[in-house]
Amino acid sequence: MGITGVGMGSHHDIDRLFPAIEGEDPRAVTALYERMLARVFKAGHAGSTFGGIGALDMALWDIKSKALGEPLWRLLGARDRFVAGYSSGLDIALDNERLARFYDQMADRGFVSGKLKGGVDLDGDIERLEIIRGALSRNSAHPALMLDANESWNLKQAVRYVSAVEAVYDLAWIEEPLRRWDAIGHARLSSSVKAAVATGENLTGLEQYSALFEHHAVDVVQTGSVWGISHFLRVAYAAHSRDLPISPVGLTANVAVAHAAATVPNHLAAEVQDLGTPFGMTIDQTYADGGIVLGDEPGVGVTVDESAIRDAAGSAPDAQRLVASGPHVRPERAGLGLATHTPPGRRPIAGPLVRGA
Repeated sequence: MGITGVGMGSHHDIDRLFPAIEGEDPRAVTALYERMLARVFKAGHAGSTFGGIGALDMALWDIKSKALGEPLWRLLGARDRFVAGYSSGLDIALDNERLARFYDQMADRGFVSGKLKGGVDLDGDIERLEIIRGALSRNSAHPALMLDANESWNLKQAVRYVSAVEAVYDLAWIEEPLRRWDAIGHARLSSSVKAAVATGENLTGLEQYSALFEHHAVDVVQTGSVWGISHFLRVAYAAHSRDLPISPVGLTANVAVAHAAATVPNHLAAEVQDLGTPFGMTIDQTYADGGIVLGDEPGVGVTVDESAIRDAAGSAPDAQRLVASGPHVRPERAGLGLATHTPPGRRPIAGPLVRGA
């Protein structure tokens, strides 16, 4: 066909997955998705392998929509190119001044909701939520505030912490409060606090959501957006069958998955982390009115400048140096501290009360 598809995700197991689609008609995306799942049946539908499936799946959807000369959102059946979003600064690394600047920028683009990463310092989180509320209140008298704990608590810590925040602010949701597999704990938490419980970002295969659905443990179903179009659609409709909203997260929620989000009836809001574009890429979309406005370029609207990336590769920082201290790394003793805040330079005190909670 002479068409190149762009896929974002993981390169893991690509060599093992590619024979499942090699020589096939790329327009048969749904069938090829199943062929890739079958190809790695013994490995399970999880982890980095599933990310490889997602990358190839996105590339196939890109090819199909380019072959038909349509943007993906229109091919998938969306009526409107607008995708509602919420602002998210991945802000653990930002001090209060930089946090305020980021949310001022998001307010300039019309956003009325924002998410803070936190869960360690209660007073600090309350102060930073006020910064977000203050910036977004330009657009709404009651901006929606969310708190993301990145699986750092046990159940009782979560109840205490969220209840303390809710004494000051009405949280729209608490995100990833407990370990991703703790369906019973999430259900108990949801019944103990006013905030909705949002989770699922780190789940991969559709079957991993079964326990959350069975135990009524999730109020806002999330998908990690690097795992492809077909996966997002399947999770979205599984959630819709249970009257639950879907919310894609991650940088590529702004890219291909936004096209799919525009088509599902239960889409709530997509995470928008940045108003810029990754180096070496152009993306046919803009940000306005608190969301993502998709363009008309055929496919997912992503163009990659491979020569620019190659030229810059020699001067790029060593990615391994950035991994150990990044904001997505779960604290070593998460869930094992008696206090919600530990002064700098001191180790948190752990004990059986929190282990048994």
